[in-house]
Amino acid sequence: MNEMNENPLDLLPEVLLAASAVLGLLLGSWLPRARQWLVGLLAAVACATGIVAASVAAAQPATTAFGEAFAVDPVTSTSRVVVLGGTLLVLGISFRPLRGDARESEFYVLVQLAALGALMMAGTQDLLLFAAAYLLASIPAYTLAGFRKDGPGTEAALKYYVVGALLGVLMLAGITVLYATGRATGYPMLGDAFRDAPGALLAVGAIGLLSGVLFKAGGVPAHFWVPDAVQGSSPPVAALLTSIPKIGALAALFRLGDVVFADSTLPWPALVAVLAAASMTLGNLGAFFQQDVKRLLAYSTISQVGYLLMPVAVAGRADLAQQALLYYLAAYTVTNLGAFAVVCALPRADSLDDYRGLAKERPLLATSLVVCLLGLVGTPPTAVFLGKLEVFGAAFDGGYAWLAVVAAVNTVASLFYYLRWIVPTVSGSGSESLADGDRAARVVAYVAAAVSLGLGIGGGPVLDVLTGPITH
Repeated sequence: MNEMNENPLDLLPEVLLAASAVLGLLLGSWLPRARQWLVGLLAAVACATGIVAASVAAAQPATTAFGEAFAVDPVTSTSRVVVLGGTLLVLGISFRPLRGDARESEFYVLVQLAALGALMMAGTQDLLLFAAAYLLASIPAYTLAGFRKDGPGTEAALKYYVVGALLGVLMLAGITVLYATGRATGYPMLGDAFRDAPGALLAVGAIGLLSGVLFKAGGVPAHFWVPDAVQGSSPPVAALLTSIPKIGALAALFRLGDVVFADSTLPWPALVAVLAAASMTLGNLGAFFQQDVKRLLAYSTISQVGYLLMPVAVAGRADLAQQALLYYLAAYTVTNLGAFAVVCALPRADSLDDYRGLAKERPLLATSLVVCLLGLVGTPPTAVFLGKLEVFGAAFDGGYAWLAVVAAVNTVASLFYYLRWIVPTVSGSGSESLADGDRAARVVAYVAAAVSLGLGIGGGPVLDVLTGPITH
């Protein structure tokens, strides 16, 4: 084991976010309702400062903090930037709807805590720390799902919590079995112990662990909560639920596959590949005939998990796996949040038909929506297009050509339901649902669409930054 390193500066982005959440909770108790927005501003400053700190740390050699419990490597650094950047976008689409709310400061604090849990999941190298990070990412999200305290929000929070509690218990049981099998909780030691471990015990423990991780990611078979929770929660919360937790969960899953299960007797790559194919296929089938825009995006995010699981399946087997996952995470996050920003900008437009004539009424917003929707398909020159090329290449290099073929078929099929949203957007005349909107959310939509295009056009230098050894 490495020499104990207890320097808190190694976790500076996480420390900044935690300190901002605590300070924001205190400020919210003293500030008048008209000035609760200052807590949101503090959260935005913490996220921006954290991005700078993460970028500085990314330029340093990979290391571990607090022994080997937390890794600071390209996976962690990229996840930090993507999570904090995504949180900034979520805050941007939340200011207007939350302005003057009696619990405005609590909302911003809960968003930061959920993001902090995702950050910790992405960098942890210890099963016990992972369990703590999972709970930190989950409990604030349950509260946010029912934040509006109306019927749909209460139903969303209840379904989200019940499924999360069940799968969380299964995950803890799986961690217990893995600890009993490997007699350790640190990933490097478990990786050595699992080389000769009994296959049956490994399978039971890995399936239990997977149940919790897939719940946070929203992948099959732990996806049942996604459509109802996303539809019932407010649009800013739906944007958060479909993006921020996924980053931490998938980064953690990649690390588990590369460090813990890579040399074990468990057929880990095949298991994750099957889950990837199931997620992308069932997500697309569920989205085909949806009319509610949030529910359509909910099924879309399930299908996107399938593509994101492809490089996870070949972790340690393909050189492209790491950069493919990290780039796709960044591309998906900004594109998905851009689509949700449009939904937030038009709070009275709930169904696909409500967007009819948007191009005539608000051409720039319609352009942003079309860019994001075509980006989710994987249309050049958007970032997701380059991300899909990378994950397809990683699947081929890792010996899973069949998975790349399944992904290509699903990509073509997904164009159908995205076009069902695009066609009314660019045709017809505007309706009353497009008459007003959230100006801040429109700005976020413009920024997200621009970043999605910029990231796709300038993807080469970004991909070069994402290479580097993962810490063992």
